[in-house]
Amino acid sequence: MKLQPDKSNSLTINAYGEGWIEVNGQRFEHSLIVSSLPGATPEAWHIPAFEALEPANFDVLGLTGAELVIFGSGKRLRFPKPSWLQSLVGKGIGLETMDTAAACRTYNILASEGRKVVLAVLLES
Repeated sequence: MKLQPDKSNSLTINAYGEGWIEVNGQRFEHSLIVSSLPGATPEAWHIPAFEALEPANFDVLGLTGAELVIFGSGKRLRFPKPSWLQSLVGKGIGLETMDTAAACRTYNILASEGRKVVLAVLLES
């Protein structure tokens, strides 16, 4: 699906499809962390599949300075274990879980509003 967001100073999801995501015109085919914070660049999130997730994968998201993390769980909606989210809860950082398509759309909306949001998107092959 091709997206046409409003102009924003933050990273923008331009398009996505099965197994890929395009951020500011650059295509990625691996799980990714995308931040709306100034000066951010897309970062590889070394998660090959939902089943490989562990608490440390969410701990790193708490270091980004975001007020909200959007977790794109892949083609279908799957929720992380509550125990994995303790570091985010302890810092007062919210987490919303969505399938990857919904997560990409929601990230763009919140980033365009100037929110401090991070998208952690799981891309499975």
